[in-house]
Amino acid sequence: MKLAPLGGLGEIGLNAMALEHGASRILIDCGLSFPRGAMPGVDVLLPDFSHLLAAPERLQAVVLTHAHEDHVGALPVLLRDLPNDVPVYGTPFTLAAARHRLEEVGLHPELRAVHPGERFEVGGFTLEPLTVTHSVPQATGYAIEAGGLRVVHTGDFKLDEAPIDGHHTAVDRLGELGEQGVDLLLSDSTNAAVEGHTRSETVVELAFARLLSEAKGRVVVAMFGSHVLRVRHLVATAARLGRRVCILGRSLDRNVSTARELGLMPVPDGVLVDPDTCARLAPERSLIVCTGAQAEERSALSNLLSTEPRDLFITPNDTVVLSSRTIPGNEPQVMQLIDRLYARGAKVVWTGNDPDVHVSGHGARGDLRRMMELVRPKAFTPIHGELHHLHRHLDLAREVGIAASGLVLATDGDVISLTRDGAGLDGRVPVGQLLAQRDGFRLTTPEAVQERRAIAEGGLVVVAVALEAKTGALLGGPTLVGRGLTDSERHVLSHCAAEVKAAYLQVPSLSRLDTVLSNEVLTQSTRSALKARLGRRVMVVPALVRA
Repeated sequence: MKLAPLGGLGEIGLNAMALEHGASRILIDCGLSFPRGAMPGVDVLLPDFSHLLAAPERLQAVVLTHAHEDHVGALPVLLRDLPNDVPVYGTPFTLAAARHRLEEVGLHPELRAVHPGERFEVGGFTLEPLTVTHSVPQATGYAIEAGGLRVVHTGDFKLDEAPIDGHHTAVDRLGELGEQGVDLLLSDSTNAAVEGHTRSETVVELAFARLLSEAKGRVVVAMFGSHVLRVRHLVATAARLGRRVCILGRSLDRNVSTARELGLMPVPDGVLVDPDTCARLAPERSLIVCTGAQAEERSALSNLLSTEPRDLFITPNDTVVLSSRTIPGNEPQVMQLIDRLYARGAKVVWTGNDPDVHVSGHGARGDLRRMMELVRPKAFTPIHGELHHLHRHLDLAREVGIAASGLVLATDGDVISLTRDGAGLDGRVPVGQLLAQRDGFRLTTPEAVQERRAIAEGGLVVVAVALEAKTGALLGGPTLVGRGLTDSERHVLSHCAAEVKAAYLQVPSLSRLDTVLSNEVLTQSTRSALKARLGRRVMVVPALVRA
């Protein structure tokens, strides 16, 4: 068996692991990620699927572990680019989440539901879904067998003794698999640097019971749109305390609706209300659960802070809770959001002043150690994390006692060869990150992003000239038009135009008819004049008109 990570080993997100046996391949997860820093026009990052697309007939299935974007979000792109139909396997909630994303781009692949403990076969592989506790319903890991070899893929997991939905990580079955023999363990590394055990979601449940009881006015809770299990206990607590609940945010509303349809979220009659009804309720009788804890633009929480007239908005009597971790790179935006909430007069609660309003869905080192002790693998590869996470997880495997010969540190593109004699690296496959807009997953290039960043940082100036079509005589211009400049900066354009004209007139008339030469002279002379007067590099676009 061979395994090739196409994403997720070296970064957070982009999780996609290709497994190969004979002529068949399957893909475990198909996730995306989000850009860090300034990438104008880029909403999402996608794995490069060229390894799979080079031999599409070999891909027999995509198998999903759970419904988070970093595991299912790139599915529309892969299936759109494949020339053949490939079935998608996952639990009912996971498939429902995938279906929404696929239908948005007009795709309707075959979706095959799986259930923990029920083995299924595809392309020479036998897979057994394993229940794991995570922050989304019906998350799974998989035991995967082919050619007499067994791999356990944990998916995202933690060990929670009191999960909200009652679905514990399948420790008994994992122990049985360990006794039967596991050749390779692929285990979630997200919290490999965190000591101890990840706390139970019941910690958050108790924290919200306290906050909802103490709050004299309305409570607003912002979270990730996928955190349905947290919404489940929030709704139950609100109903018990006499509050009605309004769900705001498209993704959150959709996921809650899906969970209710599948019987995963019992809701007492009359507890959920629409925004109009919520606006008419006494504040102490309402709870708003919304998206926007990462300070996303146009999120539900951002809309509640809008200065535009609307029925629902943040007031000085509100308690606003940010119930999520801050994604690395988002810290400045989240702190600005907190400041805006304070400026509005709201009471703000977040992990900085109350750590109990959020717990992770990923296992800490104690959970990861227990997983290794249960599975007792002959070989181990850490997955789902940046390089420092993978190294910390590998260090833990050494502490547990996994033989050094069985420790395989792989990153995106490395091929892991697994035989009865052990596991090791065996070559590479092409990998990379594609840049895309979220709407329709239209791809862009690093060069285009670099140009957009340059325009954003320095502004844009168009330099236009008119030439006589036969002789190249200058009929008009150069004229400089700027965007992204201050009024005082625009005033220097006329002075720059005179300098550009002087430089351009040095070019013989007939030579000006050479478009490449003309554009080069106009661009360089304009850029130099602007740099001298503005002290920075400005994006220059030449416009040549023949009359």
